[in-house]
Amino acid sequence: MANKSNGKKMSATKKILYSMLIGLVVGLILHYTIPDGIVKQKVLIDGVFYILGQGFVRLLQMLVVPLVFFSITTGVMQMKDVSQFGRVAVRTLILYLITTAVGVIFAFFMSYLFKQGIGMSLSGVSKPEINSDQAPSFIETIVNIIPKNPIGSLADGEMLQIIFWAFLTGIVCGKFTGDLKPIVDIIESGNSFMMKVTGLIMKIAPIGVFALIARIFTDVGLGIVGPLLKFLGAVLTAMVLLILVIYLPLIMLSSKAGPKQFFKKVLPVYTFAFSSASSNATIPLTLSSCDSLGIPREISSFTIPLGATINMNGTAIYQGRAVIFIANAFGIHLTMANLVTVVLTAVLSSIGTAGVPGSGMIMLSMVLTSVGLPVEGVSLIMSVERIVDMFRTALNVTGDVVATFISANQENLLDKERYLSDEVASMEGLEI
Repeated sequence: MANKSNGKKMSATKKILYSMLIGLVVGLILHYTIPDGIVKQKVLIDGVFYILGQGFVRLLQMLVVPLVFFSITTGVMQMKDVSQFGRVAVRTLILYLITTAVGVIFAFFMSYLFKQGIGMSLSGVSKPEINSDQAPSFIETIVNIIPKNPIGSLADGEMLQIIFWAFLTGIVCGKFTGDLKPIVDIIESGNSFMMKVTGLIMKIAPIGVFALIARIFTDVGLGIVGPLLKFLGAVLTAMVLLILVIYLPLIMLSSKAGPKQFFKKVLPVYTFAFSSASSNATIPLTLSSCDSLGIPREISSFTIPLGATINMNGTAIYQGRAVIFIANAFGIHLTMANLVTVVLTAVLSSIGTAGVPGSGMIMLSMVLTSVGLPVEGVSLIMSVERIVDMFRTALNVTGDVVATFISANQENLLDKERYLSDEVASMEGLEI
């Protein structure tokens, strides 16, 4: 009976993939059949599709802060060996930072290899309205992790501060479980409540994914040509290179098996991250993916929210590509010292940057400022920004899962039997 039921029910992965495909086709048809005007721009792009797509993303963003807080706190409370948790945190953080730096270096290599941006005419470039604040210093970043007001941090969505407070709360509640039983019960009930709410909201994911994709292609169609099309292709090439050269060997060394099983289980996360372009919005499904990989929640509930906040591999590749592209386009030569500065700034500015659509543009402006490149160069790649954002978010989230998988395996916490099973992350799997 179970098999018959499973045969009739479409998997979450297929639902998302079909939603993306239908959204793409519908968007292209509308782009090329409906003339520019009120109906196309106001009713469809900024009306129906915007409400459905952004409404769904807002629902997910609504879940992020309480979900992260209760999930991390519960995970730390259940961790018997706090020193083990510390090792996992340090190892995961190092993996995040190293892969981010490697991503920028790959981007440099590919950019110089294809000499992108050389010979472009910039006489008509207009200045975008982008905040060009300087990236915070390393000392400021470390100090800012500690919240002045935990309640204020929760209200403002300061993710690193929320993670710190949840970690501290979990340690105290885990150590004094008997004395703090009422608080422990509230936290455990809060975690169960958030998982149920998340499972309920994720049921409408296909509708949200369709609207997000349809809106993009109704707006831009296939009108990305010339040097910008080459730029987009080059960014994607560097991302694939990071997966083949870094991720695949790490997965194979950790699992002692081929990577097919890993990517099969991560596919739903990858596709949803692609459509939403938000690492934070993808957190619920990412946690479910980690469950199917055999990673215990006490590990993933900490490393995944942390990765959504500081692990920006895809964004780093995009920034490295964009810096060389803009420098060549403006005829500006970058020294080796400039390139080192770009790597450090890209890694540092990724820490604490919101995992929401468009945050990469703010980070890029910081990186450009750090090496004296004109911030108005951002306008050169604005036409492909949204599409690149989708790919880089998918890579960011995949990197989160890879680092979490490796950390869990190194601590002998990985359930190998579950990893090798046919279980795949799903929206339904989020319900308890």
